[in-house]
Amino acid sequence: MEYYFDEGVFHWSDGLYRMYGFERGDVVPSMDMVLPHIEPEDRPRVQAYWDHVSSVGGPSSIYVSIRDQKNNQHKMLFSADHILDGDNAVGVWGVVVDLTTSIHSDRHQLATEAVAASARNRAVIEQAKGILMGRTGITADRAYELISQLSQDTNRKVYAVAQDIVDRATVRAGDPENQSHPLL
Repeated sequence: MEYYFDEGVFHWSDGLYRMYGFERGDVVPSMDMVLPHIEPEDRPRVQAYWDHVSSVGGPSSIYVSIRDQKNNQHKMLFSADHILDGDNAVGVWGVVVDLTTSIHSDRHQLATEAVAASARNRAVIEQAKGILMGRTGITADRAYELISQLSQDTNRKVYAVAQDIVDRATVRAGDPENQSHPLL
């Protein structure tokens, strides 16, 4: 992307036109054309960023959400600096990266990992409840209440308390360490 102050219009690559949902020749890229595509909450920051880069230069970057012509959201990273003619700034050049696919992939991966971790944690918690139920004759709900209360009392996650119960229950029965907690 390039913008020359004396022309007042943007020069975009074909890829940047496509990010906005256009083809070269469909529109004349300008700040007036771009601003309606920027998410409303980002518009003041984008205008301030543009004013700063135009007057002071850069390098400078901003992360922004836009809506393309079909109303699809894109997460964009803009990085820009002055175009110099000798020591004089004559415009702004920039690089625009559409991070949407990468962000969606990262979110999907994180969600998948969170679900897997939750399943593992749930299994350990269920094992700990079973151990307490078997040793004390209490109900599953009461076993969870005890684990949860110990979690709060010790400022530890329920999973960590449950893992300790499972770990201690699996050591040799005669080990004094196994007898050190009232829930065991």
